[in-house]
Amino acid sequence: IVLCKHQSAWETMALQLVFPPQVWVLKRELLKLPFFGWALALTSPIAIDRSDGKGAMRQLLKQGKDRLAQGFCVVVFPEGTRVPYGQRGKYRMGGALLAASSGALAVPVAHNAGRLWGRNAFSKHPGLITMSIGRPLDGKTLKADEINAQAEAWIENEIQQLAH
Repeated sequence: IVLCKHQSAWETMALQLVFPPQVWVLKRELLKLPFFGWALALTSPIAIDRSDGKGAMRQLLKQGKDRLAQGFCVVVFPEGTRVPYGQRGKYRMGGALLAASSGALAVPVAHNAGRLWGRNAFSKHPGLITMSIGRPLDGKTLKADEINAQAEAWIENEIQQLAH
């Protein structure tokens, strides 16, 4: 299970090279976008209805365990949406609960892509993007709240380190 900060479109492409094969947890509305959404549907995503909190969590846990059993990495953006570079959203529990309930490893990932590829900006700026991969957190030995707290602390600290 990959727990990654979501700042731009860059990480959605880069993660595919680092953690193949993978599926994403995403809002189901993305599947309705012409062409992009139709192609996205072919990747077997876990497309949740964010307005149905408990139902979305049940779906994430059930489909997440199924995808893990099929050999996929499950990519979760814990803040639930793109967050502008330098800002911090609320880290939600879905990925951590999936790790704890399945006994899978949760791997925190930090990067500084949002500095060069804005959250919703079409323009891109030249520069070096760095991705850091943290120590895996063991879903067999840690509780979900511990996984979530440790992943958040590591990701946010690492992003601060990448800024310097």
